[in-house]
Amino acid sequence: MTPGLRVLSPGLLTTVQDGGRLGHQRLGIAVSGALDTVSLRAANALVGNPPGMGALEVAYVGPTLQVDAEEARLSFVGAHAEIEVLPDAGALEGQRVEPMRSIRLRRGEVVRVGSLSDSAVLYIAVEGGFDIAPVLGSVSTYIRGGFGGWHGRALRAGDRLPLRCDQASDREDCRLDGLDLRRPARLRAIVGPQQDLFSEREIATFFDSDFTVSADSDRVGMRLGGPQVHDPRGVNMTSDGIAPGSIQVPGSGQPIVLLADRQTTGGYPKIATVISADLPALGRVPIGAKIAFEPVTIDAAHALRRELAAEIGRIYDRIVPIERDATEIAPLLLASNLISGVFDAQSWRM
Repeated sequence: MTPGLRVLSPGLLTTVQDGGRLGHQRLGIAVSGALDTVSLRAANALVGNPPGMGALEVAYVGPTLQVDAEEARLSFVGAHAEIEVLPDAGALEGQRVEPMRSIRLRRGEVVRVGSLSDSAVLYIAVEGGFDIAPVLGSVSTYIRGGFGGWHGRALRAGDRLPLRCDQASDREDCRLDGLDLRRPARLRAIVGPQQDLFSEREIATFFDSDFTVSADSDRVGMRLGGPQVHDPRGVNMTSDGIAPGSIQVPGSGQPIVLLADRQTTGGYPKIATVISADLPALGRVPIGAKIAFEPVTIDAAHALRRELAAEIGRIYDRIVPIERDATEIAPLLLASNLISGVFDAQSWRM
């Protein structure tokens, strides 16, 4: 049988995402891909995959997955979450696992991911990746279009995701040290491209205000609640291309920041555009969070992009092997009948 990961519980919104479906926007096809590309790259690095390989993007509440292969190595990068490895589907308690690391699991073992905190998304990469046919060069899920990923939708209980590898490699389990996934206090943005449709006062209001991420936000757009940003000339304009991070202002006056599943063109004026260096941080912002923006120049945006590229390049330097302690090694030896018991000196009493 083809090796796989069985979905016992799908979580709130778990999809397969990679680096995105590039080169097809002229046909009206959304780019999609990971909301937080830095965490996706880091998760893949921990299991030895190429940076943009497809992984599971978990939003808000995580899934419960069972290994249906001889072995599978998984990694977890992004939001803080309670991650637990259980010996089988019937077990109630297991071993806690911290994010920012990889772990090798055996057939029948279960990984359970709880609610996320500090960020909207967590990435689960599998060594070798998923054996899923790409659509237009990508395995990213585009839910509104109903294609890509696993049957063009979020995971459901009972799904079985095929894996490319039935056996994990001999590489050591690793952790990632020093990767800063905190969001900046204010997201940097370039004014425009339709700043001429807004008054100076309205532009100042936008950059001086705090907004709250609305509950009706999704992978298409982050809807913001706060001061109204009015368009004095109305909202009738010729549709033009939508860049990642475009901040459009519809007739309601409430800004919408466009994300990975954004449409390719739009007719609402755009007051600003989040710079590319801050797009991964933008993807981490959860519903209910406060968000604010800071105007920067194009030259500053280029410099910050170079800084992000250098930070991404250092990911591999921050991967270090995990030194297993007795609590991790003992279950493996017991399962292999190499020992009959464990003596814990710290808990022993005279």
